[in-house]
Amino acid sequence: MGLFKEQKKPVIKAGPTSGGEISPLRPKYIEKTPPCIGNCPSGTNIRGVLTTIAQAEAYGRTNEQAYEIAWRMILENNPFPATCGRVCPHPCEAGCNRTEKEGPVAINAIERFLGDFALDKSLKPTKLTEEKHPEKVAVVGAGPAGLSCAYHLARRGYSVTVFEAFSEAGGMLRYGIPKYRLPREVLDAEIQRILGLGVELKCNFVIGKDLSLDELHKQYQAVFVGIGAHRGIKLRVPGEDAPNVFTGTEFLNRVNSGEEVKVGGRVIVIGGGDTAIDAARISKRLGAEVTILYRRTRAEMPAIAPEIDGALEEGVKIEYLAAPVEILVKDGAAVGMKCIRMELGEPDASGRRRPVPKEGSEFELEATAIVAAISQEPAFDGFESLRKGKDWIVVDEWGATQQDGVYSGGDDVELGLATIAISQGRFAAEAIDARFRGKAIEKHQQPTLVKSDKMKLSWYKEAARNERSHRPADQRGMDTEIEQGLTEQQALDEAKRCMSCGMCMDCETCWMYCTNSCFVKLPKGEHYKIKLEVCNGCKKCAEECPCGYIEMV
Repeated sequence: MGLFKEQKKPVIKAGPTSGGEISPLRPKYIEKTPPCIGNCPSGTNIRGVLTTIAQAEAYGRTNEQAYEIAWRMILENNPFPATCGRVCPHPCEAGCNRTEKEGPVAINAIERFLGDFALDKSLKPTKLTEEKHPEKVAVVGAGPAGLSCAYHLARRGYSVTVFEAFSEAGGMLRYGIPKYRLPREVLDAEIQRILGLGVELKCNFVIGKDLSLDELHKQYQAVFVGIGAHRGIKLRVPGEDAPNVFTGTEFLNRVNSGEEVKVGGRVIVIGGGDTAIDAARISKRLGAEVTILYRRTRAEMPAIAPEIDGALEEGVKIEYLAAPVEILVKDGAAVGMKCIRMELGEPDASGRRRPVPKEGSEFELEATAIVAAISQEPAFDGFESLRKGKDWIVVDEWGATQQDGVYSGGDDVELGLATIAISQGRFAAEAIDARFRGKAIEKHQQPTLVKSDKMKLSWYKEAARNERSHRPADQRGMDTEIEQGLTEQQALDEAKRCMSCGMCMDCETCWMYCTNSCFVKLPKGEHYKIKLEVCNGCKKCAEECPCGYIEMV
């Protein structure tokens, strides 16, 4: 495959075959969970995706056949590979065992490659059944959680209607993420693919206003609520009611809706998350000089690191260890901000060191517009019955709320990644299906995680990571996608960097090292059979297995 070193059968002195065994232990193939799958909120079979591409020739497939199989593996859990391949901060890569060599496998880039391949080829998802069930399900909110729930229910044969308060579907994917990160034609195509399964979409329909939640539930046998968190949280400082002071979600929504937003020549953005970075970079594109005010240091910023780098490349300034005290207002409009320097104290509940004001360190910044992107929350109007006290919508592990037959997921439960919302929509769909069909339901228990210390990393050939290219800073516009996808050759090379952690890849190492011929080759894909009756327990197979698949038990 190009990934692995050529192996020659070594000469090894055989251990005794009778009367004096080396060990009473015997080899056993035990599949394990690679860190990439363990870290993926959607639980995507990432190892299977990568090895399917890497081993296409070995399995007698063309590359395109392998791409389609791999894409369909992703769609078992996540209907948004082209979208997530652009916006997901890829926690899957954080634990990749390949990090111990030259760097993690570029999983997110391959996800985008497969997503774009499927869009280019107009591939369609398949249903799990052609049976049409009588139960109808309503989904409130056409964001990643709601659309994921609708997708997984439609695949299972249910009639689903999605009610969306905004004029278009997508939720925060459309109204929170700039077009230069997520082109709308990509998002639209993946949404349309879901609707193509028979999902009905009703936009500009507000549950709690046009129809109550109780009235909706009378018409549908189950309801999924995925209203997101589109309401920005205010700073709670004097002067923030000025008309040129926006919350982060309000600002992004207005810009992404195509509304003209005049910010003038000097913008201050408060916050350190992705919303703050997006607001700053958009303001820069609107022609302003932009300063981000963040009360901690770069190390504590929760925003995606490449997005922070992109903002700095584009000339956005960041004032670290500074916080707002007051919005300065003149003639009814904000003209600046009074700020104070901070220093880091003891860790708070988030685990980050708490910022503490430095007495006498106040300073002022001029501004023609201010964006407060410190956090956001759901608008619970009409959904109060799903809350418990001051908590947001309360759910169990399957998304079931305290109201029978009503489920929820996404940012209205807890702020998180799009891929988390997608997984919550899927879990709810599985629970709804189990409820209707009278089936028991339990979450898949992943096998034991395999880490690099249980592998033989030296066995794998050195292979540099393939990185995505970026459009130069001086060529970036509001609608121009910055990050470019991998070429086909790069995607192939990158897939071959996967070490198949914890699962056989037919490398033949166990077969070659065994002097007693314990390992018998099976048909392609079935790997090997172990003849334990001729094994002397020498452990060589387990010691030399590069991916940690063999254990002595």
